[in-house]
Amino acid sequence: MAEPMSRPSFGKDPKICLIFATRGRADILKDVVAFANVQTVKPDLIIVSCVCDEDVGDLAVQPGMIVLKGRPGLTTQRNHALDHVPNDVDVVIFLDDDFLMHREWIAQALKALDSDPSIACVTGTVIADGIHGPGYSFDEGRALVARIGEVPEKMIVAPTGGPYGCNMAFRASSIAGLRFDERLVLYGWQEDRDFGGQIWNRGDLVVRINTALGVHLGVKRGRVSGCKLGYSQVINPLYLVKKKTMPLRPAVDHVMRNIASNIVRSFAPEPWIDRRGRLVGNLIGLWDFLRGRLTPERPESF
Repeated sequence: MAEPMSRPSFGKDPKICLIFATRGRADILKDVVAFANVQTVKPDLIIVSCVCDEDVGDLAVQPGMIVLKGRPGLTTQRNHALDHVPNDVDVVIFLDDDFLMHREWIAQALKALDSDPSIACVTGTVIADGIHGPGYSFDEGRALVARIGEVPEKMIVAPTGGPYGCNMAFRASSIAGLRFDERLVLYGWQEDRDFGGQIWNRGDLVVRINTALGVHLGVKRGRVSGCKLGYSQVINPLYLVKKKTMPLRPAVDHVMRNIASNIVRSFAPEPWIDRRGRLVGNLIGLWDFLRGRLTPERPESF
């Protein structure tokens, strides 16, 4: 890994761009965007990257907001947004369209980035994650955020293997020229780890902090089928090993853990997870890997 790059601290008022990539969740998106308006430090620009008008519904396009329409796919939509980030932006923040920020999320991310010029990426702490269960409604998520109260007085900054894609902030200068890998199609499984790996390979730091808090609703609408996701659970981490954006051991652990979980739980699957579909996708992915085929884009053809 290269040596960390030295960068000056931000000026008094760093310029912030907040990006949402969204599809098929217009009702939730409107509520999530509203959380940006109650931040103690507000973004200067909000970019919503979608596929069609229905994706934004009746979201009020306010001053300082851009709505982009383009091809579907998480990585593709995020790249489309990156292509429209102004050159004078200091910090780029990506949030999932179902992530609710505590009111100090942006302020705390800025504080961490400004504390150490070698930090390129900050990911926050998710206090409740609906992705591991049936998901939270907006009202449930809002109540959970309200219970947080004040953030911890002491910020703990810890290196992490990769950011959590639902909430991550980047120093704009540190990601100049970087893009999400569009071979990681559809939901983009492990696209955050790949992007973080590109940063690590440049010699910069990816960290997690305990003071940028929020709730990931884990909305199930708009997600890909079990078979497609199961394939990505196997192929994507192994593809990242080849790219050298993910170490071999974590990748193998990740693959084996998902396969084992899908095997065990396929006998009594959760109502909100297609375990058997995921297992079929796992097996197809393993067969492709054994044949020397690392093709993360293949789920588009399923």
